[in-house]
Amino acid sequence: MNAFRFLHSSDLHLGRAFGGYPEGIRHRLREARHGAIARLAQAARAGGAGVVLLAGDTFDAETPAPETLRQALRAMGEEGDLTWVLLPGNHDSLAASELWRRIAQDAPANLRAITDDTPVELAPGHWLLSAPCTQRRPGRDLTEAMSAPTPEGARRIGLGHGAITDFSGEEGATGIIPPDRAARSGLDYLALGDWHGQMQVTPATWYSGTPEPDGFKHDAPGRALLVTLDGPAQVTPMETAQFRWMRPALDLLPGEDVAPRLAAALPVARARDHLLRITVTGRLPLADRAALEAALDARAPDFGWFDADLSALAVEALPEDLDQIDRAGAL
Repeated sequence: MNAFRFLHSSDLHLGRAFGGYPEGIRHRLREARHGAIARLAQAARAGGAGVVLLAGDTFDAETPAPETLRQALRAMGEEGDLTWVLLPGNHDSLAASELWRRIAQDAPANLRAITDDTPVELAPGHWLLSAPCTQRRPGRDLTEAMSAPTPEGARRIGLGHGAITDFSGEEGATGIIPPDRAARSGLDYLALGDWHGQMQVTPATWYSGTPEPDGFKHDAPGRALLVTLDGPAQVTPMETAQFRWMRPALDLLPGEDVAPRLAAALPVARARDHLLRITVTGRLPLADRAALEAALDARAPDFGWFDADLSALAVEALPEDLDQIDRAGAL
């Protein structure tokens, strides 16, 4: 059987509002999410893949704005040499029946919406076994359906959305995907969505992460996964993001030259496409702290969004600091 390549991605969250940010960067972040479709197509072609699997949460809500939906479908349709496979996630589950009706009505010929767990042949000898989210919290392990039979000798690709661990700490929580689902169901590869950071669970089970990051939780560039099936799954990360969200940290001590330390912590290339939340700790004399604050204020406009937290930076008072106080003043 010939090698088979596909691109695994998830969690585009098209239509996300980014309400906590200024309007200028909000608009750019929304546009970057739409532009991720073209960047995914470019990554797929660069890797020799003809299929893009989107493992849920393509849309941020069950009722995306009509223009968000139509423009996304048109963008995928314009990449006509690729096949797009959309899986309902928890944000755009099958409970949103009107959404999936509109997708079925307006979908281009190269898009396949997965609305049930029936096995689908993606290419000769390669079968997709999916677990579409029936509602936001299904309350059971939907990936059991991936144990469905396929022709003997076929390669089996799982496509699911959800957590492999219960972060509440409760034992025996429902709706959790077993980490060994690929082995249990005889899958050559299990493509998962829901976790926005890229993560390997087992050699054959991966979360792709979002192709366009949307917060500071995962301090890594947005990527998709190029998967090659020719024996054991070979997985290659492919960068796809326009923006980079970073949380640099500075720990400073008196006597240090603050300027080069700050310069080394901040990105130089494509500063406009970075969102930064810098945290400064340690302690500095009053004059050095004032110089640091001035340097931060001077650099802030370079970036798409910038925030500096100096709450944990202590002040080291020196006797000569008293000379900085105006003796003629009220004090």
